[in-house]
Amino acid sequence: MNDNTASWISEEAQLPAVFAANRARVRERFWRKFKRVAAKLPFAEDLAAAWFCAVDPTTPFRARATLFGALAYFVMPVDVIPDFLLVAGFTDDASVMLAAITTVAAHIRPDHRRKAADALRTLNR
Repeated sequence: MNDNTASWISEEAQLPAVFAANRARVRERFWRKFKRVAAKLPFAEDLAAAWFCAVDPTTPFRARATLFGALAYFVMPVDVIPDFLLVAGFTDDASVMLAAITTVAAHIRPDHRRKAADALRTLNR
């Protein structure tokens, strides 16, 4: 048996705590970073749609947890490929978001996509 203090807690039981931490991190940082980098991101609209899906309380928990995990990676100041590197900087973020969005695509509804398009139009004014 592992002596790790969390080893007696199943992964299923740990998920709500991880979800809460990712949700808090994303709610605090997402729009600030998004506004700063959206013009450079070819996947900006998908990223915003993922945000609206993740914060929608009608989205199933597992889909929200998946999206908040990917969005948390996006907002982290340090990741595998630093975002300040031109061209390659957001490829890791795009890969993580693509995997998450592909996994939960059925839950990203047209109203999430509409809100994302509206948010991008507002930013580009």
